[in-house]
Amino acid sequence: MINVIASIQIKEGQLSEFIEIFKSNVPNVIQEKGCIEYVPTVDVPTGFPPQELNSNVVTIIEKWDNLEDLQAHISTPHMLAYKEKVKNLIEKMSLKILKEA
Repeated sequence: MINVIASIQIKEGQLSEFIEIFKSNVPNVIQEKGCIEYVPTVDVPTGFPPQELNSNVVTIIEKWDNLEDLQAHISTPHMLAYKEKVKNLIEKMSLKILKEA
């Protein structure tokens, strides 16, 4: 299994719009071959140290059967359309692509 943690820094004041666009695409992604989980998340203030909070970051948690399915996901028509819709809402993005140790 492949795990993906995508951290997306959203421009100030654009979080709601980004989440709406993202969530509208989730049903398409869930139907893709190999997709196990695909969920947008936001920080929850807990007071636990050393938690870092950022109200403008959406963290996407993904699980895929294998790397080939993840690679196919990136170039699907619905993902290309999603990227076009959100490109002006995003400041920066980082990915962690992980497998079990």
